Amino acid sequence: QVHVVESGGGLVQAGGSLRLSCAASGRTFSTYPMAWFRRAPGKERDFVAAITWSGTSTYYADSVKGRFTISRDNAKNTVYLQMNSLKPEDTAVYYCAARNIMVAATTEAAYDYWGQGTQVTVSS
Repeated sequence: QVHVVESGGGLVQAGGSLRLSCAASGRTFSTYPMAWFRRAPGKERDFVAAITWSGTSTYYADSVKGRFTISRDNAKNTVYLQMNSLKPEDTAVYYCAARNIMVAATTEAAYDYWGQGTQVTVSS
């Protein structure tokens, strides 16, 4: 079993930055691909970014490409999402997820362990 806990959300003005963190338990964290998803009000949960277990490859939704960066520190069992040039449409609850298979994926159904989410609100 893997537990993931997100932190770092908050209220920020458009154009600002936030860094989300995801702390995961488990000695095998370094073997799990990790991802961030988000759910905006009234919408389904959407893929944001993913990173392979080694951190050598990353994947992004078109809507965040060039603005968001996913990274990981396996020594700290932590994944990060650096969000720059934030827009009001980035407002959502952001979820961290871990996958129990050593291949990264961009679909919600591919991930096995989820955090409770952290709220990000971008004001215009």
